[in-house]
Amino acid sequence: MQTSVHWLENVAFEAKSESGHSVVMDGSAEYGGENRGPRPMELILMGLGGCASFDIVTILKKSRQDVTDVVCQLKAERADSIPAVFTKIHLHFVVTGKAVKSKQVEKAVELSAEKYCSASKMLSDGGVEITHDFEIIEAA
Repeated sequence: MQTSVHWLENVAFEAKSESGHSVVMDGSAEYGGENRGPRPMELILMGLGGCASFDIVTILKKSRQDVTDVVCQLKAERADSIPAVFTKIHLHFVVTGKAVKSKQVEKAVELSAEKYCSASKMLSDGGVEITHDFEIIEAA
C-alpha cells in the first residue's frame, strides 16, 4: 500500500491514495489552518470507524442478519502533552435492521475488535484503550 502527501499551502496538505482517491487535510486555526479539511488525527479516527464498520457489516451479512444501516460513533481522548496521542477511544455502533439478533451483533463487534480490524489492533497494541458497545434499532 502506498500514498503520497503534497503540501498545498500554510498547513494544508493533499493526500493521494494508491487507489486513486484524495483528501485534503488542514491544521487547526491556531497553527495557520483554514479549515479546508479534517485534521490528520481526525482521519485516523475516521479510518478506525471505517475499518470496524466494514467488519460489522460484512460479519452481519454473512450471518444473514437483515441489516439496513450501521453507524459507528467514535469518541476519543488524547494525551495533554506532545505528542498528543490517543489514549482512549470508544466505538458505539448503532445497528438498524429487521429482527437483528443481539448475540450476532455482539459477536460481530467482538470479532472486529479482537481479530479483524487492523486499525483497532494497531492502535490498541500501541497503548490506546479501545472500548465498544452497540444498540439495535428495529427498522420500520
